[in-house]
Amino acid sequence: MQYKVLALDLDGTLTNTEKVITPRTKAALQEAARRGVCIVLASGRPTVGIEPLARELELEKYGGCILSYNGGKIIDCRTGQTLVQHAFPADLIEPVCMFSRYWNVVPLTYDKNGIVTEVPDAPYVLEEARINKIPVRKVENLPAEVTYPINKLLLTGDPADMPHVEELMQQEFAGKLSICRSAPFFIETMPLGVGKDTSLEILLRAKGLTSANLMACGDGWNDLPMIRLAGMGVAMGNAQPPVKAAANYLTADNDHDGVGLAVEKFILNEET
Repeated sequence: MQYKVLALDLDGTLTNTEKVITPRTKAALQEAARRGVCIVLASGRPTVGIEPLARELELEKYGGCILSYNGGKIIDCRTGQTLVQHAFPADLIEPVCMFSRYWNVVPLTYDKNGIVTEVPDAPYVLEEARINKIPVRKVENLPAEVTYPINKLLLTGDPADMPHVEELMQQEFAGKLSICRSAPFFIETMPLGVGKDTSLEILLRAKGLTSANLMACGDGWNDLPMIRLAGMGVAMGNAQPPVKAAANYLTADNDHDGVGLAVEKFILNEET
């Protein structure tokens, strides 16, 4: 079997618009796992927001992984061991928050229970809470609150403004942070050099594998690096145009079993 690791973005990829894994896709993934494929749920979400989907797919039984914070952390679902960990630079938390306030976007991060932010009722903060099914805690001063290690800061704002904000942020923090959009209203800010691709490379090396053994499915800008890395990069039918352009294969959209169809074709070898 060529593809021994299967990396899956969640929102817009693994889950449909109702944030549900459809039966056909779930069956294909569980069969792949039974055959020894390591399934990696690879998302910008915090770990706590991915764990319910990992449990639904029984990754603790099959030995899959959770890649959270857009590559900031990978844990082994079977053992609970942290395999990859990248801490956000503590000295850049305040500058990122100041930048965010100036450009009228709302930063947030996470604690062990959920989201931490200064503006808990901002619409896209509430969207992040809805996606992950986690609570929001209001703080007066986010940089002062974050006295513990974090893996990323998420900037939230109006989709019309975010391309310009991302461009300005790339300039402001060049050589200091990794920055990309994961949705029209989200900008991920991570430690420099961190992405889904770099963390997957560490995981592959630990398993004695190469990128040729990786299949990756995604739809968003932050999926581009792992799509390019993978021996088989699969773009969803609903993917952003650059993701489609970078992929080896275009599958159906996330409401029509795109992941399941691709797994059947390339891993289970059932032509559809």
